[in-house]
Amino acid sequence: MKKNLISVIILALVFADLILTAVLTFTIIPQTKKSNALIDKVCAAINLDLEAGLGSSALTVPIEDIETYAITDEFRANLKSSIDADGKTVSHYAIFSVSLSMNTKSDGYKSYKGAEGLTEKESIIRSEINAIVSNYSVEEFNANGYQDIKNDILQAIQRMYGDTDFIIGVNFSSVTTQ
Repeated sequence: MKKNLISVIILALVFADLILTAVLTFTIIPQTKKSNALIDKVCAAINLDLEAGLGSSALTVPIEDIETYAITDEFRANLKSSIDADGKTVSHYAIFSVSLSMNTKSDGYKSYKGAEGLTEKESIIRSEINAIVSNYSVEEFNANGYQDIKNDILQAIQRMYGDTDFIIGVNFSSVTTQ
């Protein structure tokens, strides 16, 4: 009789556990789906924001539609001064070459006359690049593979050309900082 009573109690507990599991499943799964959807939306928003400032337009233009314009002379720009361990002000400079990537299929390419138009405006572009570079310290200039400074230069030049997709990239070569 004791074995039957224990078997009945175990059967009742298993049945109660089954019912509670079913109730939990039907109440938790919809909330989990809503949470996953919210997490996906947040991740998508973060990815868009992270990619927005990287000058990613050059990645969307096929390589055969990109023409580069190398600015003729090297840049010698003074960087923001820093203070060394002794408390003395230390001046830094950067020597680098810049080339600009242009989208040949852009309407701006035709209206600004491509490389010829850049040659005509080279002194203005050089002045803008020097002004931007001089706002950086040597550590900031070298950080992140020069990407921050290239993004700032790209945005400034794009503003000069009416926020068109004419200029799509800034490239550095032979960079030396001291």
